[in-house]
Amino acid sequence: MKRFTGSMLLFFLALGLSGTAAAQESGAVPPPKILTISREFTKPGKAGTAHTKTESLFVQAMRNAKWPTHYLAVESVTGKSRALFLTRYDSFADWEKDIQGQQKNAALSAALDNAWAKDGELLSDTDSGIFQLNEEYSLRQNVDIAHSRYFEIGRFTIRPGHDKEWDEIMKMEKAAYEKIPDAHWAMHTEIYGTTNSTYVYFIPMKSAAEMDGELGWGDKFEAAMGEAGMKKLRELEASAILETQTNLFSFNPRMSYARDEWIKADPDFWAPKAATPAAVKKKASAPAGQ
Repeated sequence: MKRFTGSMLLFFLALGLSGTAAAQESGAVPPPKILTISREFTKPGKAGTAHTKTESLFVQAMRNAKWPTHYLAVESVTGKSRALFLTRYDSFADWEKDIQGQQKNAALSAALDNAWAKDGELLSDTDSGIFQLNEEYSLRQNVDIAHSRYFEIGRFTIRPGHDKEWDEIMKMEKAAYEKIPDAHWAMHTEIYGTTNSTYVYFIPMKSAAEMDGELGWGDKFEAAMGEAGMKKLRELEASAILETQTNLFSFNPRMSYARDEWIKADPDFWAPKAATPAAVKKKASAPAGQ
């Protein structure tokens, strides 16, 4: 991942940034076993087009090198202005191989250093972390990333010594949500980059309309839990959870080093063609109403 060549995030997923051949054929792929996330906070007024422009330098460098490791970029819709860069690996050995390969490629390293110098002028802070998939805490985790457009990302920090209560919370919640057909998420455990037990879930969505549907999960969840179950759950949460945070992020194809299968599945989104000067001129001169 390009961010790990210069520094080692907070926090999901790149649910299914790759997958098995059978999964790719269906469009739904499993989440990464090892996920690295780099987080960039932009200075006021430096997000949007300005940041996309400097990030495109990283993408171009990877393309020129025909680098095999791809990454997904998402930008914050809520919370502080920031961008997350998510890369999947099957193992730590693969992660190490990728980093060492980038360092040994002189042309790629030089291009990335140049991109970092320009990108860094727009940033107020950066951080990074490494996460491991927690299949036991995930539900219907295989998803179609190529046609997704948003991530709901939630983060839970657990009080020291309360991991058993957190485990009970997750088992209760997963059992209840299994009764809701549309409910799905991938849960990752942060293993490097944190001081307390930290878990991050990702819910991918193809459109904002899915957010409307998700709002209806609450009543169904409470019905599945029952009054006694909800009472116990609230007590466990109050005891075990130190901090929670939930935010919405949108995919940015121009800042992503997209996989070939994503581009093939939805080229208009992942590889949009820039308007030519002639096309722009024609559109500007068209009569009103056209």
